[in-house]
Amino acid sequence: MKIILASGSPRRKELLAQAGYEFEIEVSDADENIKETAPAKLVCELASRKGEAVAGLHEKDSCIVVAADTVVSLDGNILGKPENEEDAENMLASLSGRIHQVYTGEALFLVQNGQITERQVFYECTDVKFCPLNKEEISRYIATGEPMDKAGAYGIQGKAAVFISGIRGDYYNVVGLPVCRTACELEKMIAKAQEDR
Repeated sequence: MKIILASGSPRRKELLAQAGYEFEIEVSDADENIKETAPAKLVCELASRKGEAVAGLHEKDSCIVVAADTVVSLDGNILGKPENEEDAENMLASLSGRIHQVYTGEALFLVQNGQITERQVFYECTDVKFCPLNKEEISRYIATGEPMDKAGAYGIQGKAAVFISGIRGDYYNVVGLPVCRTACELEKMIAKAQEDR
């Protein structure tokens, strides 16, 4: 069964490969403008949109489409990618010394002969604790350029690793794909596809 990752994220590509799957990549052009503000609902809705957009391109195929979306949430407020360095500085200062949540929503679609026959949408949430940061540490990190394309202005798998004093939940969820849950749901879908043959 062909697997398609509906994401251009190099981190998701790396994690799905690490889990032992062979797959193709098709980046979704789904509309990501959404009014939802609850983090769990937002990531599930966006993952669903991305996955459905890619599934819709396979009118004669049979495949499994995997789509995901990740956000950082502090006190229930969503922190997206910073618009500029000042925005990144404000985000990192707000995370300093505090616990925040990282939500990844995932949507899996089983496409059989061009029809979506099964869908599974879920999310994982991980608590991340930052150690206290001073202005110099924040400025030095921003100067690396790493925060600028990351939700919440940091990458746990990169230079921001030194800021993380603890996590509760799935580490890989913070990177962008909860590997254990993804593999579990994928295996169920692969088994379903084989049953239906």
